[in-house]
Amino acid sequence: MRGPIKRWPNLGNHSMINEKALRLCHALPDLHLPGGGLMDDTADAFIETFTLPGAADGPLGGLTLAVKDLYDVAGHVTGFGSPDWAAQHPVPEVHAAVVDRFLAAGATVLGKTHTDELAYSLLGVNAHYGTPKNSADPRRVPGGSSSGSVAAVAAGLVDIGLGSDTGGSVRAPASFCGVWGLRTTHGLLPLTGARPLAPSFDTCGWFARDGAVMARVAEAMGLPAAEAPTQLLLPVDLWAQADAETVAALAPALADLEARMGPACPVVLAPDGIDRWCETFRITQAAEIWQTHGDWVQAAKPEFGPGVAERFAMAAALTEGQIADARAHRLEIRQRLAAVMTAETVLVLPTCPSPAPLCNMDAAALDAFRSRALRSLCPAGLGGLPQLSVPAGVVDGGPVGLSLIGAAGQDRALIALAAAT
Repeated sequence: MRGPIKRWPNLGNHSMINEKALRLCHALPDLHLPGGGLMDDTADAFIETFTLPGAADGPLGGLTLAVKDLYDVAGHVTGFGSPDWAAQHPVPEVHAAVVDRFLAAGATVLGKTHTDELAYSLLGVNAHYGTPKNSADPRRVPGGSSSGSVAAVAAGLVDIGLGSDTGGSVRAPASFCGVWGLRTTHGLLPLTGARPLAPSFDTCGWFARDGAVMARVAEAMGLPAAEAPTQLLLPVDLWAQADAETVAALAPALADLEARMGPACPVVLAPDGIDRWCETFRITQAAEIWQTHGDWVQAAKPEFGPGVAERFAMAAALTEGQIADARAHRLEIRQRLAAVMTAETVLVLPTCPSPAPLCNMDAAALDAFRSRALRSLCPAGLGGLPQLSVPAGVVDGGPVGLSLIGAAGQDRALIALAAAT
């Protein structure tokens, strides 16, 4: 077991860490196990560890939880992936609502995990704190922005990783790291005490290594029971986004579903083009992000890393006309999704077009991958729908996930369907 671990910024390629950021890193505690020993954080998943026991008789008793560092935990800094944010905001005095729910259900919190800066990324690369390890394939990024939570689950450090999903921040990491990941129906779980990104897209989500734990958590969190869907829909325009190797790797899992439910019915999900849907997602999300955080960004002038800085600049430059057009198109998209998605239907699709990018890719290649992945990830966000990613194959040593998207409120039905396969 290795010695004390401090969370130092990654200074290798960036000269952007100011003195207050360094002071913050000096002050971070060593990582400790509940019994008092030092945690061997093999995945570099945690920014801070501590132990908060859950209720003794809760349904999640005996399970451990890692909390993404955008949820408040009383008495601990909510850093939101940014040294500047951590230094400029008070320590919370109460837990986030969903953290309270986990504790009341019996889960024991073991600490807070890394996130991308202000959760505005998809890959898990943070210029200040480094990149958590993808234990399924250490050559590859873990995905983000729920990077530390997925890394902790994939490495077996905790049973449950609490994340959030705005544009894919649970679904993509789950696919990349070979674990289960659920984006819940928008608005189904409270986000009080969680740092927002784009409120009309933001959802709670979590990771687990198997369907049994996923189902226990969903029930304990109070998600409603629902009848199982009976018709598989195959969105051919989203399957066309995936590499041929990914399609081949997912074929056996798709075949298992079809053996149980009958042949999947092909459907073009986006008749006006998935590229247009993705652009609408990009603009509407960015507009909300700037509305939410623009004042702080302009006042604090945080030292954002590559990619994040450019996305905030893009968000700031959007025109009222662009935003109005995108919001109008989003309403059309939601009408289309409501027509396709009913309690009886479920979409089955690749979570992402390929395995996770390699860690040694440059910033431009990583950003290009992010843009491509969002074509597959944007429909659930635009529609506020639940999406479950399950590990279903391997391509070149990297996991790939198969996703199920259901109608609003079908979260537990998706888990039951996948767990029965």
